[in-house]
Amino acid sequence: MTDNFNTESFFAALNAARLSQQMTWKDVAEATGVAASTLSRMGQGAKPDVNGLAALLKWSKLKAESFIPGTTAGEAPALAKITALLRADPNLTPTNAKLMEEIVLSTYNRLKES
Repeated sequence: MTDNFNTESFFAALNAARLSQQMTWKDVAEATGVAASTLSRMGQGAKPDVNGLAALLKWSKLKAESFIPGTTAGEAPALAKITALLRADPNLTPTNAKLMEEIVLSTYNRLKES
């Protein structure tokens, strides 16, 4: 059976959302109603149940379709979305947002598959 949801990518994005808010996993569990043990299992590759997934998506403001292979046709490239998000982040000065963009772009270009 084909994996229809990329749990590893979702968990990484969820972790980035958690870190950007300076929260612990316990804080996330309390904020979402998702058991800390479920979050721990997700970190090890387990898929959340539908209610847990819905709660985590709502809390993180992530979109489920971003983690379903083949559903990104017609969307902006990932780097364009990252740039827009960095520039819109009220926690970053314009100079620091640009620096983050340069770091992401440099790292992306170095690591992308040829």
